[in-house]
Amino acid sequence: MSFEAFLSTSICYGAGAPEAGWTLAFPITLPLATIALIYAIGASRLWRRSSRGRPERTRQALLFAAGWGFLTGALVSPIHALGERVFAAHMIEHELLMAVAAPLLVAACPGAALIWALPAAFRRGTGMLTHGKFLQAVWAVASRPLNATAIHGIAIWIWHVPVLFEAALQQGVLHYAQHASFLGTALLFWWVILPRSGRQQAYGSAIMHLFFTSLHTGLLGVLLLLSPKLWYPQNAAGAALWGLTPIDDQQLAGLVMWVPAGLIYGGAALLLAGLWISKSGLREATHGLRPG
Repeated sequence: MSFEAFLSTSICYGAGAPEAGWTLAFPITLPLATIALIYAIGASRLWRRSSRGRPERTRQALLFAAGWGFLTGALVSPIHALGERVFAAHMIEHELLMAVAAPLLVAACPGAALIWALPAAFRRGTGMLTHGKFLQAVWAVASRPLNATAIHGIAIWIWHVPVLFEAALQQGVLHYAQHASFLGTALLFWWVILPRSGRQQAYGSAIMHLFFTSLHTGLLGVLLLLSPKLWYPQNAAGAALWGLTPIDDQQLAGLVMWVPAGLIYGGAALLLAGLWISKSGLREATHGLRPG
């Protein structure tokens, strides 16, 4: 088997044509199964060691399971196989990665469970590695809200350049790189944006970056929706599978990027605004109770 064949994202199984099947490519299923196993081992160890924190551990485990489920559904279910021939399905797959799976995985705070799955010696080694000056400096720059938002936005726009998008459809290596950059930069973006315990949250900044992301992704969706020209002819080859013409397929994909994804970013902004207001009210009430 050639290297390109091994990295193919089109190894599908199902009743009927390949476009209706499940993608069981080894480079996809193995990492997904490995991550699930590592998390399960680490979460069970933390569960045994914490009694008062078990409700929070349960909440985190449910969020992780939901995020992992959406991630697996996007990459393994027939959505992925259809996405290679129907652009709208491809867009749904990308939005599941960036706007659904990524925030759920970040909200689950899986770092502790993943670290606790490792043997003690590896945990110490990992701690030393992540606390290295170089990695700390790189992380300090990448995790600034403006930088994280820009990195995620650049990844989205670059991969929608027609020549790169269609190259990713033809070459498995580029297809993996596309999905990895979408998911990786989305994880970084949501990690910076979502509030976490033990961190001072800048709600106003987070809301602004969510609004900006909704704005530029919505703009890309509108451009796809209104364009009279096909951007990715190769990805519209199977549009008839959904009873669509190629241009209808592109318009539906643009609508998916514009409306449902925009609602997710907008909903997250509203949630953060609500938390901001409630915490501000609590601080004012606490301050008012203090003796003058």
